[in-house]
Amino acid sequence: MGLLDQIAGGLLKQVLSSGTAQNTLLETVMSLIKDSGSGGIGGLAETLTNSGLGDEVSSWIGQGENLPISPEQILQVLGSGQIQEIADKIGVSTDEASGGLAEILPQIVDQLTPDGDVPDDDLLSQGLSMLGDKLFGK
Repeated sequence: MGLLDQIAGGLLKQVLSSGTAQNTLLETVMSLIKDSGSGGIGGLAETLTNSGLGDEVSSWIGQGENLPISPEQILQVLGSGQIQEIADKIGVSTDEASGGLAEILPQIVDQLTPDGDVPDDDLLSQGLSMLGDKLFGK
């Protein structure tokens, strides 16, 4: 089952009640990954690894089962200020925002690294653009 099927199947619906909030959260995660300041998936992986989440990140990038990440771990890594900004943008509580990020981030990283390799920035940008087009009709 692909990422779109999982999302359509209601994974985020358990965390966020609004379809608009789900789409905005997906856009936010894609922005986190695409952000040139973070270095794409590689930069995000490094940030998470440096925060003590190396095993989790390796499981998302590698092949096999993805280890979970908790909303508290997301809050610790991104900080309360960034989580508050995301929550305000989505229109949900900070708990819902960090919970949604904890649910979807591992899956998106996993889907963007299907062969266990981090794509170069150009390929990553193309993949995220195509994903955005499918999800948001842009």
